[in-house]
Amino acid sequence: MKKHTESIGKIITMAHGAGGRLTHELIETIFRPAFSNAVLNTLDDAAELAVNQGRLAFTTDSFVVDPLIFSGGDIGKLAVCGTVNDLAMKGAQPLGISVAAIIEEGLDIRLLAAITASLAAAAKEAGVRVVTGDTKVVEKGKADKLFLTTSGVGIIEPGTKISGKNARIGDAVIINGTIADHGVAILAARNNFKFKGAFASDCAPLNHLVHAMISTGETIGVLRDPTRGGVATTLYEIAEASRVGIIIEEDLMPIKPAVKNACNLLGLDPLYVANEGKLLAIVPCSGETAVLKAMKKNVYGKKSTIIGRVVAYPKGLWLKTQAGGLRPLTMLEGNQLPRIC
Repeated sequence: MKKHTESIGKIITMAHGAGGRLTHELIETIFRPAFSNAVLNTLDDAAELAVNQGRLAFTTDSFVVDPLIFSGGDIGKLAVCGTVNDLAMKGAQPLGISVAAIIEEGLDIRLLAAITASLAAAAKEAGVRVVTGDTKVVEKGKADKLFLTTSGVGIIEPGTKISGKNARIGDAVIINGTIADHGVAILAARNNFKFKGAFASDCAPLNHLVHAMISTGETIGVLRDPTRGGVATTLYEIAEASRVGIIIEEDLMPIKPAVKNACNLLGLDPLYVANEGKLLAIVPCSGETAVLKAMKKNVYGKKSTIIGRVVAYPKGLWLKTQAGGLRPLTMLEGNQLPRIC
């Protein structure tokens, strides 16, 4: 075991939770060997469970964002959207979610009430009920105000077969809007940065958008939400799982000018900055037009666009730069933005 865990170091650091290479190595060296089974080993956003004649998706996530409230959302909205979206990335419509709260002694009751109301509003928008939960209060200094854990179960829509292993050569890579909005909004709120321009998280429930995509009847091979680690880490993982190459184009990448400028000032690559209301869809070229059309009719898909293609060679993830060259992209290294979800 000692030799097996050498790659992740001797102690846990913040980078182990950033969604990049160290997170991947932590899962591969500690958690997956301990819990290995056919369902877990797919490493999709939600587990797929066979029940009678149907299929259920099941997922769980914890939220420790700092600050608790930010432009475009708060920890309550984030918790609902994160869980609903993980279910949606398996082609599932949510049946119910649970909410567990770890509350630090001294938290302002009015703040807790506001976050709870926001959580309820997000659940209503997604069309899902909060059906169970738990509450714990810990001594002051034993937590940071409020941590939430949400779990969700949903019914996978018939005829879908969505997994990170299903990217095929020639498929289109589609995103439903601008990247890096969430990470930059959190960073600006946390540090009170006075960037030029308005910043707001893209936090949103995407299950209705996914339903519209599936309703076209076209094949959708892969759905993933590029949260921690951003678009680049997510696509790199898909390329590895599917054993293909993916080329995305710098000229096609949607990003707001203000967000791009902020990333440039801070030395951040927007391809590695977190999103909370975006999905990546990998769709055969025969169905890309119909899927894009359906996406653009949804409020959270109006700016959907193709950003790249799946290729046979070169393997891995590549960025076609504005100059026309290919730059290799890998997983996020280190800890770019701590505590963004």
